[in-house]
Amino acid sequence: METVDGDLLQVIRESPVKGEFVTSDGDRHPLVQRWWTDAGAPEPRLRADGLVAARANRFASEFCYDAPMYLDYFWVAMLDPVELADGRSPDADLPGTEIDTVIEVDHGGRPAWEAVLRPTPAYEPRCTCCTLLRAREVDLAEAESGAGYDVVLDEYPDAYRVRLDTGTGVCVLTEAIGGRTPGSGHELRIEAVDTPMPDKLFAAW
Repeated sequence: METVDGDLLQVIRESPVKGEFVTSDGDRHPLVQRWWTDAGAPEPRLRADGLVAARANRFASEFCYDAPMYLDYFWVAMLDPVELADGRSPDADLPGTEIDTVIEVDHGGRPAWEAVLRPTPAYEPRCTCCTLLRAREVDLAEAESGAGYDVVLDEYPDAYRVRLDTGTGVCVLTEAIGGRTPGSGHELRIEAVDTPMPDKLFAAW
């Protein structure tokens, strides 16, 4: 990560995921994953436009498909916004959001899709403390879990305006509609994709 002026902020080097997951019946299972860029990782099935058609279950796969974390999981979710589509129970085909009014727009000189989204009760963010869309059900569950994030708002946005970069699928904009802070969210501009980077950017730090 670097500033607009080229000053280095942080070099991110992460080991493969090691941990465990708990099934609905309380059984604990070890979870050790390698990066999807490692040798032997299967190539994802792509659609005609080059985006991923079907993604692996992150708990069942031996490979980790997350982007490296910068500061918190919001960065991960922004680069890979699966929470805007798949709900808490993908096998039951429960969507994470209701989608209205999809249009094509220009965002920072790149084509993007814009839609108005509303989180459903099945909305499952990458991390409950840094969601792309703020949702009452998520905040209530986080508060009840005792994990430390216990801010439940007295009013939530009616919906969110969301933009996805057409070429990469990255979530480049979220904007609250209604609620206490209309217009709040984030905006990202993509300057280049698949452009070679100088070796000096990847020096030890």
